[in-house]
Amino acid sequence: MASHVLVVEDSALLTNALRLLLEVTGHRVSVAATVRDAVSTARTTHPDVMLLDVTLQQEDGLDVLRELERTGDAPRVSVALTGHDSPEVHQRCLAAGCRDVLVKPVSGAELTARIDAWLQE
Repeated sequence: MASHVLVVEDSALLTNALRLLLEVTGHRVSVAATVRDAVSTARTTHPDVMLLDVTLQQEDGLDVLRELERTGDAPRVSVALTGHDSPEVHQRCLAAGCRDVLVKPVSGAELTARIDAWLQE
């Protein structure tokens, strides 16, 4: 059975690229662009992996993970995607419960390899 990845990203261009990459490599993909949509989608689709943009429009993307953790609905693996490569952002993401922090842009080969590794843990 294909693993399910929830992509939480507000850039339509990046969302479409990630969806295509992940679907071509055998994953089922759901997408959300806001905290509210991401929480709702995660609760109804139960993804294995969530790729979470840290900055969503005027929202903190980490609020998605905080809410899902609070209600026991968090995916097996949540990974932060960010354009900010700083120790403070990295620490904030890990403290919120992210397994890893990937700095955009992330190569497709690296992303799919990491997803496969996380799912095998």
